Amino acid sequence: MSTEISTLGEFGLIDRLTREFPLVNKSSVLGVGDDAAIIAPEGDREILVTTDLLLEGIHFDVRYVPLMHLGYKAAVVNFSDIYAMNGTPRQITVSIGVSSRFTVENIDAVYAGIKLACEAYGVDLVGGDTSASVTGLVISVTCLGDVEKGKAVRRSGAKETDLICVSGDLGAAYMGLQLLERENHVAASSKDPDFQPNFAGKEYILQRQLRPEARKDIVERLRAAGVTPTSMMDVSDGLSSELLHICKASGVGCRVYEDRIPIDYQTALMAEELNMNLVTAAMNGGEDYELLFTVPLTDKEKVEHMEGVRMIGYVTPASLGAALVSRDGNELAIRAQGWNAFSSEEAPAEREENPTESENSK
Repeated sequence: MSTEISTLGEFGLIDRLTREFPLVNKSSVLGVGDDAAIIAPEGDREILVTTDLLLEGIHFDVRYVPLMHLGYKAAVVNFSDIYAMNGTPRQITVSIGVSSRFTVENIDAVYAGIKLACEAYGVDLVGGDTSASVTGLVISVTCLGDVEKGKAVRRSGAKETDLICVSGDLGAAYMGLQLLERENHVAASSKDPDFQPNFAGKEYILQRQLRPEARKDIVERLRAAGVTPTSMMDVSDGLSSELLHICKASGVGCRVYEDRIPIDYQTALMAEELNMNLVTAAMNGGEDYELLFTVPLTDKEKVEHMEGVRMIGYVTPASLGAALVSRDGNELAIRAQGWNAFSSEEAPAEREENPTESENSK
């Protein structure tokens, strides 16, 4: 049975959605239920704050994105930003705008995903807001975290000769999105009422798109090894865009090697199936939520065999610019062609067949 949101009212809905979120962090003094939450950082810590806004039709499509997965992802992408600053996420607030076509059970599913994420990463839900919406579903998540004073890692600390590293693999989330959109298109045009999408053998790229994970494990390994990155950010808009962000903020250039970019086998197969250039997808796809970071050359031995980390290049003087070194040794200028929230164009991997200087680089 479906329950109309109007039967609960705003405060009834908030109570229903948040009552199963116990507080687990000592810094969470007061959570949901008052005019404001109370947060008290412990010891010699600095507060980190990040926020993300997800809009139906722009950031997600409910025709093929399960609402529980959407809730999980909405929380985790914020956790990822805190880890990218070398911090630890502690609390989130969640605000939602809901149109009349969504039921109470639909929003229950979103919050079930948020709860799973909070449990997995040890984060408290401490507040938020609800509102009616005329444009579909809107989710805004703000995450608070903390970091030891002086240990926050910014984008602006990369130095010449630093090594450029990335965690995990790239391009999988983008290929998962292409698969979902293809199967949704086929389903919409099919006359078979029993049509089922074909996801066999593609579970990994679907998971990377629908239920990404923040790389808490990589931050913990770096800390355990005594390595503090000189700069770091998560790969949300695409490797090329993030490289240029670090280069601009740090006043440096870079060289990244095509044959060092980590790509999963399922990602490669999907790119071949869709006749897309694999390196372009990996450089520009976005939503991988892996960590891109730089470390001093003196830490090479500590990171070169670290599980889940790949060294892909090095930092150069700014005068040399940012370039991707192809397998045949050519240098292709890197240009920002990743996700742009205000662009009406399709992602470059969809419209380009070959990585050229003007197409594959950022």
